[in-house]
Order: sequence, then C-alpha cells, then structure tokens
Amino acid sequence: MPKKELIKKLAELAVKVGANVQKDQVVVIRTSTETKALAREIAEQAYLAGAKRVHVQWNDEYVSHQTLLHASLEELQNVPKYLVDQYQYFVDRGACFISIASPIPGLNKDVDSNKSQKSGIAMQKAVSFFREFLMGNKSQWTIVSEPNKVWAKQVFPELDEDKAVEKLWDAILNASRVTEKNDPILEWKEHNAILLAHNQVLNNYNFKQLHFKNSLGTDLVVELVKNHVWAGGGETAANGAYFNPNIPTEENFTMPYKWGTRGKVFATKPLNYQGKLIDKFWLEFKDGKVIDFYAEKENEALTNLLDTDEGSRYIGEIALISHDSPISNTDILFLNTLFDENASCHMALGRAYPMNIKNGVNLEMSELVKHGYNNSMVHSDFMFGSEDMEIIGLTQDGKEVQVFSKGNFVI
Repeated sequence: MPKKELIKKLAELAVKVGANVQKDQVVVIRTSTETKALAREIAEQAYLAGAKRVHVQWNDEYVSHQTLLHASLEELQNVPKYLVDQYQYFVDRGACFISIASPIPGLNKDVDSNKSQKSGIAMQKAVSFFREFLMGNKSQWTIVSEPNKVWAKQVFPELDEDKAVEKLWDAILNASRVTEKNDPILEWKEHNAILLAHNQVLNNYNFKQLHFKNSLGTDLVVELVKNHVWAGGGETAANGAYFNPNIPTEENFTMPYKWGTRGKVFATKPLNYQGKLIDKFWLEFKDGKVIDFYAEKENEALTNLLDTDEGSRYIGEIALISHDSPISNTDILFLNTLFDENASCHMALGRAYPMNIKNGVNLEMSELVKHGYNNSMVHSDFMFGSEDMEIIGLTQDGKEVQVFSKGNFVI
C-alpha cells in the first residue's frame, strides 16, 4: 500500500478538485467494502473542507453477487422505498457525490444476465430523478479509484497479490496526477486549462460530423447535434461550483445526433459491464441505431446492455483522446472504464449529457429530445481508439478537416 500521505493527497484531490465540496454542503461517498482506506480519508478531508455532514453508502461486491445468484427475479426487481427515499433526501439537500471505484472484473460471470439486467432496470427506474440530478450537473460529483487484490491480480497476473496491489496503486496515483513531490491541486488546474483550450479549438470548428477509420475495420460516421458543445476537464454545477467528474481524465467529448451514426465500429478494449467482461466485439449502426453486433466473449451481456431500453441502442457521447497520451502510454489494461476510456477514443451507448448542447442544462427533457438528445437508463462507455485511427471532420459548410492522424490529434 502506498504511503498514507499519498492516500491523503488523493482524498484531498477528490474533495477539493473532484467534487469541490462547498461549506455546509452534504457529501455522499458511494463506495464498496474494498475501499475503506480511501473512503475514511475522503470523509475526513470533506469535513475539513467544511462539509455539513458526510454519509457513506457502502456496498459489498460479493454480497451483491450472492444476491444476484440466489434471490428471485421478482425480489430483485423490488426496490425498497427506503432506498428511493434516501436518494431523494440527498437530492433535496443538494448533496455532492464522491464515488470510489474498485471493480472485481468477471465476478458475475456465473450470474444469469437477465437477472442482472432486470434488477438494474428496476433500480434505474426507481431513482431516475437521481440520474437526471447528476447527469444534468445539478450538483457536483466525481469518481476516483482504489485497488483491490482481485482486480490488481487481473491487471498484473505475473505478480503476487501484494506486489500487484502496490503496482496498481502506483498506476492509479500516477494517472490521477498524485506523486510524492507534486501539488496535485495545482497540477490539475494546469491540466484543466489545457483541456479547456482544446475544447475551444473543437468548438470553433463546429463540425457537422466526424468520420472514423482504422485498420481493424472501424469505418464510422458520427453526426453531431446542432449547437453541440465540446467539454472535458472541469465543469460548473448549477450551484456555481467548478468540479471535475472524473479523476483521471484526458478526454474531449460532445453529443452525437441521435439518428446520425452509421457504419461499423470495433472495440479495442474489453468493457466491464455488470461484473462481466465483454470482449472482442463490434457494433453496426444505421440511422443512429445498432442494427447488428457480436462479441466473442459475453455476447449475452452485450445483448442485454443493448436491449435495456429504446435509447440503449443509440449513442449519447463521442470522446476524442490521442493514442499518445499519459494513460495510453502506460500500456496498462486497467479493466476499469474510468481509466481505459481515458486511454482511447470512446463512445457511450445510452444517455447523453445535457451540458453537451448549448443551454442544455436549462432545457426540459422534451426539448432536449427535439434537438437529437438520446435519453436512456444506461450510459456505458466502450473504447475504440487505436494507434492508426484517422478522423476527418466535416464542417457545416462542407469543408473536410483532418482531426486525427495515426491515432493522434493534429488540430
């Protein structure tokens, strides 16, 4: 385990830069029993930053696994009222949320995918107001990570457990820009400035569409909504607080036009979805919708993801990241979307972010949908970037612009 001082630095970063906890604000830490060290430090740092009250929502991946295995489908779809009331309590008080990711990839490989899907849908429906609260940036939210032995051993199978955990800690901290000698808060301020400058370049081009091609077979056109906004780095919540949703982050992303994606895309990294690793898969789109697909591993899980609801076969996000970038250059497959998505161009099946369209956070859902916004209960990122990715942007007046060459930004 890294020195306590480094965990403290990461916790302080999560509180001050990630969520940017405001004085007298309610803070909710969403975490698992695998992440006690970081959760405890974040709680302390949140109070030191002026939090009014810190609540911790604990989850145990193994108990959840047993529940999915043994509970009936009927019971799994029964969402207790006290859980819904708890989320409503947090939303009513304008709470900010800090999540700690510590996945156990493949844990649910023996679970009936139908049970995972149906229970997930039931929960999403029951707390849909909470999803809109977060994705609409009504308050601040962020996500950081802490390793566990199983996850670390899968990332570094050649090492024993303790060494693997130590190495994964090092990788997480470095990707999060936390070192023994640096000031992470200052470094993130500089990093945000770089990402915001790149957003401005992309916004100035105001592309109508992006065309992606590589040697794996990806040949995909993604149209963008009119008045789209490129984002990346920090964002501003409705309460005026500037925060960073993802630690780490390297992406610039925006909103696709729901019915404007066409062609075929091949994933370049596995997707950890509901404890199942979907790998070596491709999707084919027509008029924005996935019309054909296949995964060599966990095809049933991919099927269930795509069949979640009407919007889950459409995309809600397209993100650009150079192949020659900090996380990509570690050459580590993290088996965790938070990190792997920041090593590769990616897109998200499902729900879009309102902030990716001008004045979107102030629009009702019906108005957003009219603009080509995709609404869904899911938002699942998968990676398709590669070292030979070529991207051509088409401007509103029909001019072609080379955006990526050999996997990297050239604008």
